[in-house]
Amino acid sequence: MSREQKNIFQNIDWIITGLFLLLVLLGWLNIYAAVYNDDHNNILDISQKYGKQMMWIAGALIIAIVVLIFDANFFTAFPYPIYIASVLSLIAVIFFGTEVSGSKSWFRFGDFGLQPAEFGKFAVCLALAKYMSAMNTRVEHFQTKVIAFSIVLFPALLIVLQKEAGTALVYTTFIFVLFREGFSGNILLGGFFTTLLLLSALLVNKTVLVILLALIAAVISFAIWVSSRNRKKAKRVIWAVFALLIIASGAVLGVDRAFSKMKPHQKTRINVFLGKEVSKDMKKKAGYNVNQSLIAIGSGGFSGKGFLQGTQTKYNFVPEQSTDFIFCTVGEEWGFLGSAFILFLFLALILRILFIAERQRSSFSRIYGYGVASILFFHVTVNVGMTIGLAPVIGIPLPFFSYGGSSLWAFTILLFIFIKLDSNRLLILR
Repeated sequence: MSREQKNIFQNIDWIITGLFLLLVLLGWLNIYAAVYNDDHNNILDISQKYGKQMMWIAGALIIAIVVLIFDANFFTAFPYPIYIASVLSLIAVIFFGTEVSGSKSWFRFGDFGLQPAEFGKFAVCLALAKYMSAMNTRVEHFQTKVIAFSIVLFPALLIVLQKEAGTALVYTTFIFVLFREGFSGNILLGGFFTTLLLLSALLVNKTVLVILLALIAAVISFAIWVSSRNRKKAKRVIWAVFALLIIASGAVLGVDRAFSKMKPHQKTRINVFLGKEVSKDMKKKAGYNVNQSLIAIGSGGFSGKGFLQGTQTKYNFVPEQSTDFIFCTVGEEWGFLGSAFILFLFLALILRILFIAERQRSSFSRIYGYGVASILFFHVTVNVGMTIGLAPVIGIPLPFFSYGGSSLWAFTILLFIFIKLDSNRLLILR
């Protein structure tokens, strides 16, 4: 039950709003710097990427206002229809979408492109918040865990079918939301060991790895049997150990099969990141992007070369420099100080979202807020990580910075739904 909100700007958090506007503005300036053209130096020139980004930004501001106009109860009442619509769009794009850079994940309407996978993030956020905040949901029940993971994993699977594995990985970040809502810490531990297992499957011969896992399972089982006084309980634990062995072995074989189905450039990128292909390949093939990005960021030094003075950027040495590798423009022209400042802004935004999420009267708003923070954290960490060689190149944008309408609009909707929910916080009657 809530009171009426008389003004759409009433009670909105101006700190989050201000950080959003600042990041969007700085992102626009960096896109201008990344693709600067002496023959088209007007930042409003819509024939250039920076001019088009201005139009995307204008659209994002309109979307933000529209979201604020909506009654907050709309977002709590219709998460499931929004989720279903998102899932249907993810299915439709597989059959009717346009293939771009090897992935069939775009709808094209003339010069206008839309990527449903970007908008699926806030749809999953809403649906997960709706389910987890329901009166009859109990985190200790197995059924709750199955449904919660299904809400997250089903869209992720559809995105994998579009050959957008990088975007699908974003959905793994919802594990932090579930952990906050009372799921066992074993989920995080399980996620860590699963990641370790999958990396091992790419680094070690699959037969050797399965044999090693079997030996570990045998040693653990023997230790349990010898040390246990309750033979019946020991048998159950040992059966569980071997069930995990079967699942792990299946995962290893599954990763090996999935890797064999990847395109050659995708395999090479992963091999370069894991150190299986070195130096020559690093400079000439899959590692070229990262190598040039590192040169650009390193050349910026402590204070940078100055706005529009980046040579690596200006002469197009860094591929995808206005999208996936936009952060290397920041590093080259703004240096360590500028890069640290941008990361500070993102950190301030994420921490502010978490702070506000914890003060919500509605569990729906809290869960949604944690979803927003988790998605932003994943995007920033992985995008910046891949520009400095600490994460594989999986092609995900830097929020509010990377060129493109789909990502900017999707992040705007994601963030402003939370701003709207928070503005309604004081109007909710306990």
